[in-house]
Amino acid sequence: MSRPVISATGLYTPPHSISNAELVTSFNAWADRWNGEHAEEIAAGTVQPKPHSSVEFIEKASGIRSRYVVDKDGVLDPKRMTPNIAERPNEEISILAEIAVKSAQEALAKAGREGKEIDAVICAASNMQRAYPAMAIEVQAALGAPGFAFDMNVACSSATFGIQTAADFVRAGHAKTVLMVNPEICSGHLNFTDRDSHFIFGDVATAVLVESDDRAKAGWSILGTHLKTQFSNNIRNNFGFLNRGDPEGAGKSDKLFVQEGRKVFKEVVPMVSQMILAEMDRLNIKSTELRRMWLHQANAGMNRLIAERVLGHEASEDESPTVLDTYANTSSAGSIIAFHKHSSDFKAGEKGLICSFGAGYSAGTVFVEKTA
Repeated sequence: MSRPVISATGLYTPPHSISNAELVTSFNAWADRWNGEHAEEIAAGTVQPKPHSSVEFIEKASGIRSRYVVDKDGVLDPKRMTPNIAERPNEEISILAEIAVKSAQEALAKAGREGKEIDAVICAASNMQRAYPAMAIEVQAALGAPGFAFDMNVACSSATFGIQTAADFVRAGHAKTVLMVNPEICSGHLNFTDRDSHFIFGDVATAVLVESDDRAKAGWSILGTHLKTQFSNNIRNNFGFLNRGDPEGAGKSDKLFVQEGRKVFKEVVPMVSQMILAEMDRLNIKSTELRRMWLHQANAGMNRLIAERVLGHEASEDESPTVLDTYANTSSAGSIIAFHKHSSDFKAGEKGLICSFGAGYSAGTVFVEKTA
């Protein structure tokens, strides 16, 4: 049986970045505008005024300082507060497939592969721009890959679920080279007029190439993977084709990202910590052997506490690096960005953990070891 190896990763970063200061200025202008339009109701006490946001509030709540987006002007326009992404004709590559292809091309180049050598493509992401045809099939066509392709959505855990699926294909002999991409235009489903969440997400695309050990020249041997889901309403997005018949449906706040942040923190931290420790026990990996943890980039406080529970001490930046401050939460792509940017210093035999967690609840672990 072939052993799966992560042979390369790729990253596409949009050219536009929004700082907390820029975002706060836009949000506060929108809040002032809204409060002015509802001045009578506010004075009568029938509605509550919209409070201002602040840079200090955002950084304390999340650790985020900036985020990349595909459209900056639309997000920062107080009259719009949402990205302005033009719909493309069917004959033109879709924006989600386009950024996925860009990240995939970097991974393929690093591994010395061509599109025709890909046996399967998995598009694993939270934010699919359409139901069908699958984004993965469009990516497959753009890269000139044979074989098969499909989409999967497990919210912020999509990448680790996608890696295990790719690894299973390799183990079973169904594929030798599997491309797994995570295009995330999270700004499209974020409510930029909600003070409690307007700062959370950014846009990006990542790619992971999973190959059989007899084909991969070098990389990261996948030692073990584990997936877990547990139903919760604390992170939710109700947008879908079933509510498009409601003329008010697209404008309702629950058709965008909503979460009960405190409940998520309280429930997800112990679930993920226990899951990691149980998998380490199964794989006979001691905390002292874990060189680095590439955790899901959602909240700095959550990552700090999870890492401490796993390692037995407060993790250093080297042990648990963050990209949250500059990329914000990029859903499924977060842990892959951290891995992509903070793994080149590993030596053969050193072990690490890619871990993601999010809505569902869902969580996934991928333990890896650097090969020669």
